[in-house]
Amino acid sequence: MLYRKMGKTNLDVSILGFGAMRLPMVGAKSEMDSFDPNMPIDEEEATKIIEHAVGSGVNYFDSAYVYHAGKSETFLGKALKKYRSRVHIATKLPTWNVEKAEDFDRFFNEQLEKLQTDYIDFYLIHGLGNSNWGKLRDLGVLEFLDRLRADGRIRFPGFSFHDDLKVFKEIVDGYDWGMCMVQYNYYDQVFQAGKEGIAYAANKGLGVAIMEPLRGGKLVGKIPSEVQALWDSAKHKRTPVEWALRWVWNQADVSTVLSGTSTLAQTEENVKLAENGLPDSLTPEELELIDKARMAYRKMLKVDCTGCGYCMPCPNDVNIPQNFSMYNDTYMFDNTLGISRILYNKMLPPNQRASECTECYICEELCPQKIEIPKNMKDVHKRLGKEETK
Repeated sequence: MLYRKMGKTNLDVSILGFGAMRLPMVGAKSEMDSFDPNMPIDEEEATKIIEHAVGSGVNYFDSAYVYHAGKSETFLGKALKKYRSRVHIATKLPTWNVEKAEDFDRFFNEQLEKLQTDYIDFYLIHGLGNSNWGKLRDLGVLEFLDRLRADGRIRFPGFSFHDDLKVFKEIVDGYDWGMCMVQYNYYDQVFQAGKEGIAYAANKGLGVAIMEPLRGGKLVGKIPSEVQALWDSAKHKRTPVEWALRWVWNQADVSTVLSGTSTLAQTEENVKLAENGLPDSLTPEELELIDKARMAYRKMLKVDCTGCGYCMPCPNDVNIPQNFSMYNDTYMFDNTLGISRILYNKMLPPNQRASECTECYICEELCPQKIEIPKNMKDVHKRLGKEETK
């Protein structure tokens, strides 16, 4: 296993991190089952996966209060108890459930108990962004993190992020963070924090953990013939998984790449691929090929939104790029409609959904791509809204 420094924390973390969001489940028929509170984790199989990861040198394990409907932390605590001194555990404050300052301690103490530990290596504010940054600061979340660091209950504070670049930089500059977690893959190079945000955070000394390097499996599922033809044309043959992971590992500003695996075979494959995950190890020709694959996917877009953010902020708080991203996924990638509907109805704040568009047309006037945004917002809600999930 290869290791990199997690920014100014100076901790060595495995370049392959383990995300405990997609653990194997008993009787699971699809990835959506991980949101079902009645669907149990297959602990026997999941334990085998964890033990193989630890035995292979993986030392960064990531969970969250909400993963597997609250069961992920409990399982991870049991599975990692005997390895505690060898691994770094990261988990996240459930920001959606915070209503008052007392909630910070209540959730954190519950998480310590679930994880069977008296400290957490990396404690992240989950999904920090424009919609909750101000509220959490006013409630004293930064002072709360200071207290946890001072008494040793956490080693380093961090945040995970799903918003635009401007907000990302503001948050990076707003506190003495140890690390951050962002979505990044060869398709989402300029989406949300993007490549510029990663470089900005790394330059400030933050470690950078990458989530969704395979875009939730979309980049390695049913591959469109146009993309597969590109992979087949490569001088050095690689699987779509290898192309995607190697592209992220190729960038020196990245500390660790999280992959949530649900089978032992997936874990074994990722561990083997990590042996070659050195920065700047891909040739210019290989990078050009990956960019051609990205452009091939872009040609399949239902709405040609580049995520540039010129339409933002929306006067009514609609997250226009995020809505289009989820909408496009349902057309570009096989079997993603159900996941996108869950994300739209459960994870996206109600005020940010396409249904809240008031058709003021300010965004349309600002859009460089000349997209008919209000018209398309209606289509987004029609496809992803609750009335369509029956």
